[in-house]
Amino acid sequence: DILSVLFTVGQSLHLTRYTDEEIVPTRIKDHSQLDLKQLLYRMSDTSPSSPPPAKRPKTSNSLSGFDSNTKDLNSSHQVRNNNMTENAEPQIDEGLYSRQLYVLGHDAMKKMSASDVLISGMNGLGIELAKNVILAGVKSVTIHDTESVEIADLSSQFFLRESDIGKNRAEVSCDRLSELNNYVNVNVYTGALSEDFLLQFKVIVLVQAPVSQQIKIGEFAHKNSLAFLVADTRGLFGQIFCDFGENFKVVDTTGERPISCLVSSITKDSEAVVTCADEQRHGLEDGDYVTFKEIRGMVELNNCKPRKIKVLGPYTFSIGDTKNFSEYQREGIVTQVKMPTTLRFKSIKASMSQPDFLISDFAKFDRPGQLHLAFQALSEYQQRHSQLPRPRNVADANNFKDIVNEINEKSEFKVDSFDDDLLQNFAFNAKGNLSPMQAVIGSITAQEVLKACSGKFSPIQQWFYFDATECLKGVGANAAEEDFQPCDCRYDGQIAVFGKEFQKKLESLRYFVVGAGAIGCEILKNLAMIGIGAGPNGHVYVTDMDIIEKSNLNRQFLFRPWDVQKPKSSTAANFVKQMNPNMRITAHENRVGQETEKIYNDDFFEALSGVINALDNVEARQYMDRRCVYYRKPLLESGTLGTKGNVQVVLPYVTESYSSSQDPPEKSIPICTLKNFPNAIEHTLQWARDAFEGLFKQPADYANQYISDPKFMDKLAKMQGSQPMEMLEAVKKALVDEKPTNFEDCLRWAVMLFQDNYYNTIKQLLYNFPPDQKTSTGQLFWSGPKRCPHAIKFDVENQLHLDYAIAASNLKAVVYGIKGSKDVDEIKKVLRGVEIPEFVAKSGVKIDVTEAEAEARMSAAIDEAQISQLIESLPSPESLAQSKLVDIEFEKDDDTNFHMDFIVAASNLRAENYEIEKADRHKSKLIAGKIIPAIATTTSLVTGLVCLELYKIVMGLKEIDSYKNGFLNLALPFFGFSEPIAAPTNKYNDVEFSLWDRFEVNGTKDDGKEMILSEFLEYFKKHHNLEITMLSQGVSMLYSFFTPKAKLQERLPLPMTELVQKISKHRIRSHVKSLVFEICCNDSEGEDVEVPYIKYNFR
Repeated sequence: DILSVLFTVGQSLHLTRYTDEEIVPTRIKDHSQLDLKQLLYRMSDTSPSSPPPAKRPKTSNSLSGFDSNTKDLNSSHQVRNNNMTENAEPQIDEGLYSRQLYVLGHDAMKKMSASDVLISGMNGLGIELAKNVILAGVKSVTIHDTESVEIADLSSQFFLRESDIGKNRAEVSCDRLSELNNYVNVNVYTGALSEDFLLQFKVIVLVQAPVSQQIKIGEFAHKNSLAFLVADTRGLFGQIFCDFGENFKVVDTTGERPISCLVSSITKDSEAVVTCADEQRHGLEDGDYVTFKEIRGMVELNNCKPRKIKVLGPYTFSIGDTKNFSEYQREGIVTQVKMPTTLRFKSIKASMSQPDFLISDFAKFDRPGQLHLAFQALSEYQQRHSQLPRPRNVADANNFKDIVNEINEKSEFKVDSFDDDLLQNFAFNAKGNLSPMQAVIGSITAQEVLKACSGKFSPIQQWFYFDATECLKGVGANAAEEDFQPCDCRYDGQIAVFGKEFQKKLESLRYFVVGAGAIGCEILKNLAMIGIGAGPNGHVYVTDMDIIEKSNLNRQFLFRPWDVQKPKSSTAANFVKQMNPNMRITAHENRVGQETEKIYNDDFFEALSGVINALDNVEARQYMDRRCVYYRKPLLESGTLGTKGNVQVVLPYVTESYSSSQDPPEKSIPICTLKNFPNAIEHTLQWARDAFEGLFKQPADYANQYISDPKFMDKLAKMQGSQPMEMLEAVKKALVDEKPTNFEDCLRWAVMLFQDNYYNTIKQLLYNFPPDQKTSTGQLFWSGPKRCPHAIKFDVENQLHLDYAIAASNLKAVVYGIKGSKDVDEIKKVLRGVEIPEFVAKSGVKIDVTEAEAEARMSAAIDEAQISQLIESLPSPESLAQSKLVDIEFEKDDDTNFHMDFIVAASNLRAENYEIEKADRHKSKLIAGKIIPAIATTTSLVTGLVCLELYKIVMGLKEIDSYKNGFLNLALPFFGFSEPIAAPTNKYNDVEFSLWDRFEVNGTKDDGKEMILSEFLEYFKKHHNLEITMLSQGVSMLYSFFTPKAKLQERLPLPMTELVQKISKHRIRSHVKSLVFEICCNDSEGEDVEVPYIKYNFR
C-alpha cells in the first residue's frame, strides 16, 4: 500500500523528466512538495538533483578493492555510499565547473575526477575540508569518524543539528555532504583505519588526530606513495602538514597563463638575444623556458624544444646558441612553456625532527618553530591527562608549558627561546572551536588535497602554522576563568576562547551582508556559527538581486540543484537558519545604490554595527564604501580571482577607506588594432563582442528610441563627432535597409554579413596595403604586430561558416520577433541559393592605421547635409508606432540562446582571416564573457580571514597594528599580511582631519526656522574661521565667489533646502534627513585650503 501511494504521488509530481544536466520537476508548487520530492529520491537511493545516469561516473556498491572481511571491520563498520551509480567514464560538466575550470584546467580536473580521498575526523575543520574537496569534484570522498556529536561541535560544524547530538559525526554529515556535488561519491566509514582500507585512497587526511596516529598512518602512507596530510586547529591556532611522497610531479607551479610576446628580432650568436616587438615587456624570469612559432627566416626555432632563457632586460632575453640557424627575417611569437618539476617530501616522522616551514605571516617569523612543538606537546598532554588544558586555567597552562620544554630538550629540532604568552594562550585555546579558523585551515588544506590529486600548483613544503592571536588583545589578562567555561550551548567552542560576555555581544550585533554569492554564502555560514544576530537585539540583513544559476553550485555551497532560478538571498538565508535556528536574518533582493536609499536610509544604517561586502564589481564596492564612511561604520571587504584573494579592513577614524586606493585600469585594445590589425585571439574576441552589440543590441535600442522618444532628434543634435551619423545609420539599417520579413531574409542577411566582414573588408584592406607594401623607412608594412590577412569565401559545407550563419540569422530573428530555426538541412538549402555579388575594391577608401587617425575620424565634424539626407530616408515614427524591436542583452551562460555560438564563430573566422590560433568555446567564454575565474577554497579562506577581523572590530580594538589586511595566492602558496594603511590626514587652521571627519551643521535654528544661505556662509566664518568661496550639492553649484550679484541677492535669503531644490530642479525625497555639501574655502590668511565635507541636517 505504501509503495503504491508513493508511486502515485511520484507520477503526479512528474519527478523523472530530464534536461541535459539535471532532473527538474515539472510541477512543484510549494516546499511541502519539494520535501516529498527529496524523500522519494532518498528512498530510491538517488539524490534529488542527480543528473541522468549516462552523465554520472559509475562505481561498485563498495569501495574499490575493499574486502568486507578485512580485519578491523564488522557489520557495524561498513562503508555507506551516497551518489553511487554504475561505473562509467567520468565527464567534466562545464556548466557546473566552468569558473573552476578556468583556474585548474581540464587536465587537472580529469586527474581529480579519478582520485579517491579519505578524510578522517568530522569536526568543524573536517567538514570544511570535505565540503571544499567535494565541491571541487574528486572521484570520491570517504568521511571517517568514530566520535559522536556533542553540543560544542555545533560551534563550527555547520552540517550538524541539535537533533544529531549523540549520533556518529560522519554518519549524520554524509547525506548533507553528498548533496553538494552529484558527481562525487560520498562514503561514510566508522571502523578502524586498517592498512588494507587505507590502500584504496590516493590522498589521506587526518583531522585533529593524536601525534601517535599521525606517525603510524603517515609512515605507512609515505612507504606506499600515498599523499598524506594532517590538519588541526585549536582556537586561534592552526596547523597543516603535507607529504606527497618522494617523487611528486608538479605540472604547473603557478597556474598563471603562459606569457606570449611578439618578436621583433633574434640575433645569430652563441647566446642569441631575443627582442620583443613594440617595446613590449616580456615579463619572463631567469630559468623560464620558451618556444617559438611563426618566425620568418630562423625557422629552426619554430616549435622547437623548450629553451631555457636568461633575462637581459625588460624587453630582451637570451636563448642560447643559434649560430648554425638561418638568419632571422621578421615576425614570430615567443611563448613561455610550463615545465614540470619533481619534489621530494620527507615522511612525517622525519619532518617532525627536521621541519621545513611555509611562513604564514612574516611579522611572526619566530612562531612556526614554537607552534611546531606546541602541537606535539598538546597531543602528549592529552595522552597523559586524558583531557585538554582547561580554558584560562593557569595550572593546566603551566603543565602544558613544562611538556613543551620537555619535548624541546629531547627533540632533534630545538627552539632557542619561547614566547611565554604565546604558549599560555595556546593552552588557553586548546578547547577552542572557531568557525573562521576552520574556514582558514580547512580551505588551505583542501587546496593541498587538490594539488595532491592533480599535480597543479606548488604544494606546502611541509609544515604550515597560522595564528590569529591579535584577536585576544581585547581579552583581559586577568579575565575570570569561569567566564570561559562551557555552558552546554552551541557556542561553547567559541566561549572557550573569548568568554560568555563576548558571546552575548556577538549575538546582539546587527550586520548588513551585501551579496549572497560565493563570498556571501561563506560569510553567512560563519556568521551563523559565530552567533551574529542570534540574540534578541541582533539581526543580519542580506541583499542580492541575482537568482541562482547552475554554475553557482560549484562554489556557493548553500545552494542545491533544486534551488536553481530561486533568489540567492532568501535561499541562503533559509539555509543558514537551519544551521543556527536562533539567527535572526532578513533577506532582500535589492541592488545597493541611489535607487534603494529609501530602503537603506539613515535609520537603517545608523542601527547597524557594521557592513560586510560580498560583491563582484568595483562600482558597488565603492558605493558601499562611501556609505560606510558617511555613516562611520566598519566595513570588511574581500575579493578573489582564482587562487588569489585579498581582505581589507576599513575602520572608522583608523584606516583608509576602500576607495582611497584604486587598482590600475584594465589595458584597453587600440581601436585600429581591433578594426584592422588584430594579432591575438583576445583581439578577435573583443571584435566579436563589439559586433554582437553593434548588430543585435544597439541598432534595436536606437530604433526603439527613434520610434518612442519624441526628443530623440533633439538629443541627437547635442551629440559630438561621428556619433549622430553612426546612430542614424544604425536606425536606418534596423528599420529600412536590413529589416527582414521572414527567417529566410535573416539567413540571406547572415551570408551577406559574412561576405562583408570576412571577404570584402579584407580585400579592401589588402588593396590599400598590399602584402609586399613597405613603409617610408623601407620596412614591410605587414610586419611586427601587423599580421597580413587573407579573405575567406562563404562555404555552406564548412562547419564554422555554417555555425556563423545559423547563429547570426537566429539572433537577427529574435530582434524582429521572427521564429528562428535549427533545421540544418533547410538552412543549407536556403544558404546555397544566396547570390553573393562580386566585390570590387575601391580607391580612395581611408583606413585608419594609427590610434590618432582613428580618434581623429571619430571626432570629425558632422556633415549636416548627410545627416539631413539620412533623416529624410527614415519612415516617420508615427508610421512605426506598433513596432518594437528586441535589443538583445548578451548572456554567456545560456547555451541555447546562440549568443556564444555567434561570438565563437565570429571570432574564430576573424582569427582565420589573420592566421591567429583559434579558441574553443570554453576559452572564448572566459575572454568574451569577462568571467572571473573562481574556486571554493579561495572563497572560503578569505571569508575566514574576514571573520577573524570581525572579532577584533567587535572587541573595539583601535590600534591599527591589531588588524591585518591579507593578500594570498593558494597556487604558490603565498600568504602576506600587513597593517591596514592609516587614514591620511590634512589640516586647515591647525585643525587636523581625515576622510572620516566632516562638518556637522544643524540647519534648524532655535526658533524652528531653517538656516538661509547668508547665515550658512556666516556660520563658517564665525565658528571655523573659514570663508566659503564655492558651495555645491551633487552637481549643483549653489554659491560661488563669481556668482553674478543679482543672482546672489536672489539666493542669499533662501533656506538651504529650498535653494537646493530650486537649483537642482529636483525635490528632496521624504526619507532624506540631511544633505551633503562640498565647499572650497579660504583660511584666515586668505589661502585656499582643503576642508572636510559638510553634513547638513534639516530633519
